[in-house]
Amino acid sequence: MTELKQNNRPNGANGKSSNIILWIIVVILIAGGIIANFHYESVAWAIRTAIGIVLFAVVLGMASRTTQGQQAWSFIKGSRTELRKVVWPTRQETVQTTLVVAVMVIITALVLWGFDSLFLWIIGWLTGQRG
Repeated sequence: MTELKQNNRPNGANGKSSNIILWIIVVILIAGGIIANFHYESVAWAIRTAIGIVLFAVVLGMASRTTQGQQAWSFIKGSRTELRKVVWPTRQETVQTTLVVAVMVIITALVLWGFDSLFLWIIGWLTGQRG
């Protein structure tokens, strides 16, 4: 499942060089988008946002054609498959677990408060600052 289809990609140096070229174009597009956003700050915010979304989609499409992009897409598909296999807790289990955690936090706070008071009393008795 994690293996990529080797038939869909060019092999050898040509595949590697096209991969590098795609990444260079992606970086140039991102940098150009950032620079254009600052340069055209007088243009309406909605228009700049729409152009940014379109540019993001183009960059994402180009990056997905690289070897790393195909590996990332394969990982995402595998993650979605694993997510469907997860057994999620019921509402009752969630509420009960939350209550247990809340009770344990309160008990821990009381124990720490008790230790703090005990140490304060012992140090006060040793230094003679408390009667």
